Amino acid sequence: MIRTVVLDVGETLIRDDRGWAAWADWLGVSRHTLSALVGAVVAQGRDNAEALRLVRPGIDIAAERAAMEVAGVGEQLSESDLYPDVRPALTALRETGVRVIVAGNQTARIGELLRDLALPVDAIAASGEWGVAKPDPAFFVRVLELAGTAPGETVYVGDHPANDTGPAKAAGLRTAHLRRGPWGHLWSGTAEVAAADWQVDSLHDLAQIAAS
Repeated sequence: MIRTVVLDVGETLIRDDRGWAAWADWLGVSRHTLSALVGAVVAQGRDNAEALRLVRPGIDIAAERAAMEVAGVGEQLSESDLYPDVRPALTALRETGVRVIVAGNQTARIGELLRDLALPVDAIAASGEWGVAKPDPAFFVRVLELAGTAPGETVYVGDHPANDTGPAKAAGLRTAHLRRGPWGHLWSGTAEVAAADWQVDSLHDLAQIAAS
């Protein structure tokens, strides 16, 4: 029985376009250039933040993010950043009786902004608030503590096998790979994705999984 569904954030609930565009503008490179670099480093199995270090070697990302906030171009999030299926799908999921949680690799500020959107979920957590990020196993310990359910009763949903479904499965959770965004499409059809319990193309598929 599935009692809790936990969802990643970037390219699962929200598009990452706005965030990377802001970084490109701040660093003085074209948005296409930074987007391509992000794709390249992730395809190489590296953290996407490495794209920023390629543009500006030695960059202090936390310091630059703070400077962006001071300059009024810091992290932002609005309804337009959500994928269209988010609200109806999460509402339908809760109607099946399961607990719905959002937990991803995001800053504490993004955690606040997500809460401001009043999504139909039971809890929201960000790695920046916890001080531990995926794929660290400790992140999924925190997920299970927040869920209050056993690993086998908990599904983690995300687009990236190395950060989401892979480490979640290693922690004993059930997993659903979402074929969405660049990483969801890049890894689709690979052995890493095949290891997930389910492969879905839309969040609307989750209600059926929870009810099964």
